Amino acid sequence: MPTITLNKSEFEKLVGKELPLEQLKDRISMLGTDLEKIEGNEIVVEIFPNRPDMLSEQGFARAFSSFIGVKTGLRKYEVHPSGEKVLVEPSVNEVRPFTACAIVKGLSFNEERIREIIQIQEKLHVTYGRNRKKCAIGVYPLEKIAFPVTYRADLPEKIIFQPLEAAGKMNAREILEEHKTGREYGHLLQGMKKYPFFIDAKKEILSMPPIINSHTTGRVTEKTKDLFIECSGFDFQTLSICLNIIVTALADIGGKIFSVEVTYGKEGKITPNLTSKRMKLDLPYINERLGLQLSEKEAQHLLEKMGFGYEKAEEKEKITECGIVLIPAYRADILHQVDFVEDIAIAYGYENFKEAIPHVATIGEEAPLEKFLTKVREIFVGLRFLEVKNYHLMTLEDLQKKMNLQEEAVSLKNALGEHNHLRNSLLPSLLKNLTENQHHEYPQSLFEVGRIFTSNTEKETGVEEKEMLAIVVAHEKADFTEAKQVVNALFNALGMKVNVREMEHHSCISGRAGEIVLGEEVLGFLGEVHPQVLMHWNMVIPAVVAEIEVEKVFALLE
Repeated sequence: MPTITLNKSEFEKLVGKELPLEQLKDRISMLGTDLEKIEGNEIVVEIFPNRPDMLSEQGFARAFSSFIGVKTGLRKYEVHPSGEKVLVEPSVNEVRPFTACAIVKGLSFNEERIREIIQIQEKLHVTYGRNRKKCAIGVYPLEKIAFPVTYRADLPEKIIFQPLEAAGKMNAREILEEHKTGREYGHLLQGMKKYPFFIDAKKEILSMPPIINSHTTGRVTEKTKDLFIECSGFDFQTLSICLNIIVTALADIGGKIFSVEVTYGKEGKITPNLTSKRMKLDLPYINERLGLQLSEKEAQHLLEKMGFGYEKAEEKEKITECGIVLIPAYRADILHQVDFVEDIAIAYGYENFKEAIPHVATIGEEAPLEKFLTKVREIFVGLRFLEVKNYHLMTLEDLQKKMNLQEEAVSLKNALGEHNHLRNSLLPSLLKNLTENQHHEYPQSLFEVGRIFTSNTEKETGVEEKEMLAIVVAHEKADFTEAKQVVNALFNALGMKVNVREMEHHSCISGRAGEIVLGEEVLGFLGEVHPQVLMHWNMVIPAVVAEIEVEKVFALLE
């Protein structure tokens, strides 16, 4: 989790109240953060990842001030139109397609303020921006920029400017190869034919996101009064929240926020948008989970202590309905009523909850399914198999093309990388393990007990999860008979008698694949991997596989 260092004097000034040292330590710890130390004029605090808005003196002080009752309720920030535009060209669509921008004027910088700006930018990059992959931030002195600014992509040899702290101009490829920051983040542009950059009306390059700013136009000094800020990445909503976090922090130190029109062809977006999100409060849900009997007025008071606004329901709705919670535009963590549960619990005070002994006495024990899975693992260890554990996310190419399949896979809504689908089988993961370990000697015998995901509209989430077992054996003489022997060894150890009947499976050689059945119940399949599939995985050694629905096997044993 990220740790930030706060200037105690600046922090107390922003809070609007000085607390005795011991009380300050206690309240910081009760805000849902982890206080590391207070030494001299420094406060070191660990911030949980769900609160990126607290990664600065200004954001943390804003939350703390509400929490201790100095300035409660929703903070309101005025956004003035600047009349300036940022033009987004189609060339960035395949690189980093979105940006959100703003102007903040009337700032006063000194060495400490510059440190604060650098800290919030760096901390947001590392956490919310996932080391700049999800979101990259650029901050520039406004007086050095001529509008309109254009966001475009071009061949790296054509992007020439002086990066921060460099002795002279370099092209984009040279920056990635020779500049310290370029080498550190160059992997984010790896494999791309064109690189993104911001350029102003005077043809001065501002930056090449997500790598580095220009030394000429991207260096903030103590003389800087006005800032131009841009966030670039893959999801506009993510960038908007990141921008909101930054501009509200700057407004808290006296800045005046101005909007920018970001145009995508004929479509235009005005950023920043500091309009509060609205969500109806489900008070019975909250009381049930907290074990409290809060009235609507009490819940409103606690929500205001956490920086929320509140609008009461209309008179005709009051009997059955609670009001609307106004969520600050810089809060990235409020998605569900359970998030209100957490914040209300913090405001109520964990120290104020009364301990209660459950009315039902229970003795904890391992779940029966887990006991069964442990037994399965022990059987395969006894068969000299090596257990692996793989990620749930894979590429669609691995799940479909490389397996000669077209089966549907559940995709992530706002995926930022190529591993953007939940696996619908364990076998691609195991074949990938073999591919990456061909330098080790054969035979290689692997198994995995893990979860797969398939679409099912009858489920609340639209996704059904199943616990599966998969095996793979690879060596020069691996064949269908060996796979069948391994499967029979498993079921014999479980005291079950299964049969194998012929089937066709596109990942396996025709005539060398079979369904594993008990009576008429299909438990899985086994077979010899098709040469074309082996070729897709760059394998030269034959392999046999089996995949079994272990939850179904467990149910039949009960």
